Amino acid sequence: MTTTSLSRAALLAVFAAACALPVQAASTAASSASSAGSASSGSVSDSIGSSSNSGGDDRRVAAGEYRVIDVAAAPGKPDTTRMTLHAASGEREFTLDVPNRALAQRALDKGALVQVNAREYGYEFAHADSKQAFFLALEDNWYRELGSQKVAI
Repeated sequence: MTTTSLSRAALLAVFAAACALPVQAASTAASSASSAGSASSGSVSDSIGSSSNSGGDDRRVAAGEYRVIDVAAAPGKPDTTRMTLHAASGEREFTLDVPNRALAQRALDKGALVQVNAREYGYEFAHADSKQAFFLALEDNWYRELGSQKVAI
Protein backbone atom coordinates (compact mmCIF):
# COMPACT_ATOMS: atom_id res chain seq x y z
CA MET A 1 0.00 0.00 0.00
CA THR A 2 1.10 3.49 -0.67
CA THR A 3 1.21 6.31 1.84
CA THR A 4 -1.85 7.92 0.21
CA SER A 5 -3.85 4.69 0.56
CA LEU A 6 -2.87 4.37 4.22
CA SER A 7 -3.82 8.00 4.87
CA ARG A 8 -7.14 7.51 3.12
CA ALA A 9 -7.85 4.32 5.10
CA ALA A 10 -6.97 6.06 8.38
CA LEU A 11 -9.16 9.04 7.49
CA LEU A 12 -12.09 6.74 6.65
CA ALA A 13 -11.63 4.87 9.94
CA VAL A 14 -11.67 8.15 11.92
CA PHE A 15 -14.73 9.34 9.99
CA ALA A 16 -16.59 6.07 10.62
CA ALA A 17 -15.78 6.25 14.35
CA ALA A 18 -16.95 9.88 14.52
CA CYS A 19 -20.25 8.98 12.83
CA ALA A 20 -20.85 6.14 15.30
CA LEU A 21 -20.38 8.33 18.40
CA PRO A 22 -23.65 10.32 18.15
CA VAL A 23 -25.63 7.12 17.60
CA GLN A 24 -24.08 5.51 20.67
CA ALA A 25 -24.63 8.67 22.75
CA ALA A 26 -28.29 8.87 21.69
CA SER A 27 -28.77 5.22 22.60
CA THR A 28 -27.25 5.82 26.03
CA ALA A 29 -29.38 8.91 26.60
CA ALA A 30 -32.56 7.04 25.64
CA SER A 31 -31.75 4.20 28.01
CA SER A 32 -30.99 6.67 30.82
CA ALA A 33 -34.28 8.48 30.22
CA SER A 34 -36.09 5.17 30.32
CA SER A 35 -34.45 4.27 33.63
CA ALA A 36 -35.24 7.66 35.13
CA GLY A 37 -38.85 7.40 34.03
CA SER A 38 -39.30 4.00 35.62
CA ALA A 39 -37.89 5.30 38.92
CA SER A 40 -40.54 8.02 39.20
CA SER A 41 -43.61 6.26 37.85
CA GLY A 42 -45.62 3.13 38.44
CA SER A 43 -48.99 1.69 37.56
CA VAL A 44 -52.10 2.67 39.47
CA SER A 45 -52.80 -0.97 40.33
CA ASP A 46 -49.31 -1.47 41.80
CA SER A 47 -49.02 1.92 43.51
CA ILE A 48 -52.39 2.92 44.95
CA GLY A 49 -54.23 0.85 47.50
CA SER A 50 -57.37 1.35 49.50
CA SER A 51 -56.96 1.95 53.19
CA SER A 52 -58.49 -0.19 55.89
CA ASN A 53 -61.26 2.35 56.53
CA SER A 54 -62.45 2.61 52.93
CA GLY A 55 -64.67 -0.07 51.50
CA GLY A 56 -63.55 -2.36 48.69
CA ASP A 57 -60.46 -2.06 46.54
CA ASP A 58 -61.10 1.46 45.23
CA ARG A 59 -58.05 2.85 43.42
CA ARG A 60 -59.71 6.12 42.41
CA VAL A 61 -58.18 9.18 44.00
CA ALA A 62 -59.66 12.64 44.20
CA ALA A 63 -57.44 15.57 43.30
CA GLY A 64 -56.48 17.77 46.21
CA GLU A 65 -54.20 18.05 49.20
CA TYR A 66 -53.41 15.03 51.38
CA ARG A 67 -51.51 14.71 54.65
CA VAL A 68 -49.04 11.84 55.12
CA ILE A 69 -50.24 10.02 58.24
CA ASP A 70 -47.92 7.01 58.07
CA VAL A 71 -44.65 6.10 56.36
CA ALA A 72 -43.18 2.57 56.31
CA ALA A 73 -41.43 0.05 54.08
CA ALA A 74 -43.90 -1.44 51.60
CA PRO A 75 -44.49 -5.10 52.48
CA GLY A 76 -43.11 -7.46 49.84
CA LYS A 77 -41.73 -4.63 47.71
CA PRO A 78 -37.99 -4.08 48.20
CA ASP A 79 -36.74 -0.49 47.92
CA THR A 80 -40.29 0.87 48.12
CA THR A 81 -41.92 3.17 50.68
CA ARG A 82 -45.61 2.92 51.57
CA MET A 83 -47.32 6.13 52.65
CA THR A 84 -50.83 6.40 53.98
CA LEU A 85 -52.42 9.64 52.76
CA HIS A 86 -55.51 11.26 54.31
CA ALA A 87 -57.46 14.02 52.55
CA ALA A 88 -56.79 17.41 54.14
CA SER A 89 -60.50 18.16 53.82
CA GLY A 90 -62.61 15.02 53.97
CA GLU A 91 -62.44 11.40 54.93
CA ARG A 92 -60.73 9.91 51.86
CA GLU A 93 -57.66 7.84 52.73
CA PHE A 94 -55.45 5.54 50.66
CA THR A 95 -51.98 4.06 50.53
CA LEU A 96 -49.33 4.98 47.98
CA ASP A 97 -46.29 2.79 47.22
CA VAL A 98 -43.39 4.83 45.86
CA PRO A 99 -39.93 3.60 44.78
CA ASN A 100 -37.33 4.94 47.21
CA ARG A 101 -35.43 6.47 44.28
CA ALA A 102 -38.39 8.80 43.65
CA LEU A 103 -37.94 10.16 47.19
CA ALA A 104 -34.13 10.39 47.06
CA GLN A 105 -34.00 14.16 46.52
CA ARG A 106 -36.62 14.95 49.13
CA ALA A 107 -38.17 12.51 51.58
CA LEU A 108 -41.75 12.73 52.77
CA ASP A 109 -42.23 12.32 56.51
CA LYS A 110 -45.33 11.89 58.61
CA GLY A 111 -47.25 15.18 58.62
CA ALA A 112 -46.05 16.33 55.18
CA LEU A 113 -48.58 17.59 52.65
CA VAL A 114 -48.87 16.03 49.20
CA GLN A 115 -50.74 17.58 46.27
CA VAL A 116 -52.54 15.04 44.06
CA ASN A 117 -53.46 16.11 40.53
CA ALA A 118 -55.67 13.98 38.28
CA ARG A 119 -54.18 13.77 34.81
CA GLU A 120 -55.30 12.12 31.57
CA TYR A 121 -52.68 9.41 32.13
CA GLY A 122 -53.34 8.84 35.85
CA TYR A 123 -52.25 10.81 38.93
CA GLU A 124 -49.40 13.18 39.64
CA PHE A 125 -48.12 13.33 43.23
CA ALA A 126 -46.23 16.48 44.19
CA HIS A 127 -44.84 18.20 47.27
CA ALA A 128 -47.66 20.59 48.24
CA ASP A 129 -45.38 23.52 49.07
CA SER A 130 -43.26 23.49 45.92
CA LYS A 131 -45.66 21.73 43.51
CA GLN A 132 -42.61 19.67 42.45
CA ALA A 133 -43.83 16.28 41.21
CA PHE A 134 -42.07 13.26 42.68
CA PHE A 135 -44.20 10.37 41.39
CA LEU A 136 -46.68 9.52 38.62
CA ALA A 137 -49.21 6.72 39.07
CA LEU A 138 -50.10 5.83 35.49
CA GLU A 139 -53.33 4.16 34.44
CA ASP A 140 -52.46 0.54 33.66
CA ASN A 141 -52.99 0.87 29.89
CA TRP A 142 -50.60 3.87 29.78
CA TYR A 143 -48.05 2.09 31.95
CA ARG A 144 -48.04 -0.99 29.68
CA GLU A 145 -47.29 1.25 26.68
CA LEU A 146 -44.11 2.53 28.38
CA GLY A 147 -42.61 -0.92 28.86
CA SER A 148 -39.28 -1.60 27.21
CA GLN A 149 -39.64 -3.62 24.03
CA LYS A 150 -36.94 -5.44 22.09
CA VAL A 151 -36.60 -3.99 18.62
CA ALA A 152 -34.88 -5.79 15.77
CA ILE A 153 -32.98 -3.54 13.40
